[in-house]
Amino acid sequence: MNTAELLLDAFGRVHEAVHRSVDGLKPADLHHRIDPDANSIAWLVWHLTRVQDDHVSEVAGVEQVWTAKGWKDRFGLPFDAAETGYGHGSADVAAVTVSSGDLLTGYYDAVHEQTTRYVGGLTDADLDRVVDTNWDPPVTLGVRLVSVFEDDIEHAGQAAFLRGVLGRTGG
Repeated sequence: MNTAELLLDAFGRVHEAVHRSVDGLKPADLHHRIDPDANSIAWLVWHLTRVQDDHVSEVAGVEQVWTAKGWKDRFGLPFDAAETGYGHGSADVAAVTVSSGDLLTGYYDAVHEQTTRYVGGLTDADLDRVVDTNWDPPVTLGVRLVSVFEDDIEHAGQAAFLRGVLGRTGG
């Protein structure tokens, strides 16, 4: 297995987890919060997708799918185009509403396609490229991609947990 195959497998697992967490759910399920300040499935999937879109597009040197493909307008959320959900409070979480799970998975699928197109061409040597000098030590491409994967799979797992709490099997 080479670098590209490893990364494609990792992000493929996120893709599967996102769809298992969302498919077949009604908007009420997607927006349900088990506590007044808890995250909803809609917010978790939107957030993990925004982080992946933001971080991968930056290192790939391409425009985010969010703006380039009109997803920001389709969602119609009351946030700036650069918003990823980092630091969101309860009111921000509540503002992430969707008309269907298809909106969430459609956006995720578009980001996944851009991500896999990028990581599918990477080599071992690419992973050592410094992509962020604001940290000590500076962040390499490999570290950034692992960070995105970790954040994505953690939030997808939280969404799957919430689906289970709702008693919705399958997906």
